[in-house]
Amino acid sequence: MTVTVIGVDGKTLPAGASAALDEADLVVGTRRQLDAHAPDRARTIELGSIESMVTDLTVAAHAVVLADGDPGFFGVVRSLRENNVRLTVLPAVSSVQRVLAAIGRPSDDVVVVNAVDEDTVRALNVCRARPAVAVLGLGPAALALALRGWRRTLVVAEDLGGPDEKVSTVDLAEAAARPWGEVNVVVCLAEAERVPPRGWIAGAQPISGGWALPEDDFSHRDGMVTSAELRALALARVAPAPGTLVWDVGAGSGALGVECARLGAAVLAVERDPMQCLRILANASKYGVDVRVVEAELLAAISGLPAPDAVFIGGGGEAVIRACTTVGASRIVVALASIDRVGPTHAALKAADYRVDGCQLSVARMTEHSDGSTRLAADDPVTLVWGVR
Repeated sequence: MTVTVIGVDGKTLPAGASAALDEADLVVGTRRQLDAHAPDRARTIELGSIESMVTDLTVAAHAVVLADGDPGFFGVVRSLRENNVRLTVLPAVSSVQRVLAAIGRPSDDVVVVNAVDEDTVRALNVCRARPAVAVLGLGPAALALALRGWRRTLVVAEDLGGPDEKVSTVDLAEAAARPWGEVNVVVCLAEAERVPPRGWIAGAQPISGGWALPEDDFSHRDGMVTSAELRALALARVAPAPGTLVWDVGAGSGALGVECARLGAAVLAVERDPMQCLRILANASKYGVDVRVVEAELLAAISGLPAPDAVFIGGGGEAVIRACTTVGASRIVVALASIDRVGPTHAALKAADYRVDGCQLSVARMTEHSDGSTRLAADDPVTLVWGVR
């Protein structure tokens, strides 16, 4: 038999829902949904594990499942289809659509994440990286605590479609401190009042112009910027992606961190030089990405930083490398100008149970003589050592 899944976003049900409920001999939903919409003669089951309900749903002559908003959007439709239940879906407006409509904001640039179980950390990293994220499955207080150090505003939707419906706009401090009712969705915004640029694809806009950008595309001091060739290899080993957090340690101009952010990762740059910190912010702003800058020595700041997925170390001694091996990163990449530091770096990563590899990067770039002929000019070689676990 075919099960009818009905989206509920308030008291008014979508077209066709009343007819399906009139025929239903089994209705599944939350207690509030059942009280509001289930016919008296139908058997009812409170919504729980779909696996435990499959038999009831498939043997019923006319089964109906009530679900919030659009049941196909991070909803019950997926679970039912995974259990081979044939469906007819009558969707309502999703909670994300409703809260964005309530604040009069465009929705086509908003990334949506489902912060459930093992996906919670990845969802948090998307909130750290992207300017507009709708979060399902995580309360505003927990979200605010995890985002300390990032500038964010939260729009919280409570009890959508219910008697206590409320949409609140709060800063992180207020979100962490106040009590909340039944939260449907939280929208995390870098700039609450900003109208985003028009895009062409829903959600996060893809990068343009490639990566491993020329050094002169970044503000830097006296050539103190990782070369494009080194960044190309380092990016391959750091593997930045949406949902990951990258530390850029001894960040300098922040070129590597900015490139990671352009590829969708959340980035935390640690740099002790205040002028370099300003350059990092300028470079991030130029490319429209969000890089959190921590002006400090890593060893002084490390205990208060969120755990990374990957670490790039562009500056710092053996103590910094050893400290980075203790934070749970699956990848650590170290750039070394001095050959004397290769052995100790290899040993530190090996001692922390990383699989260690590396290479020396020697680059000779084309340049012109005064007579117009072309020659190859060699840059100083750099050794890149990386560990993976």
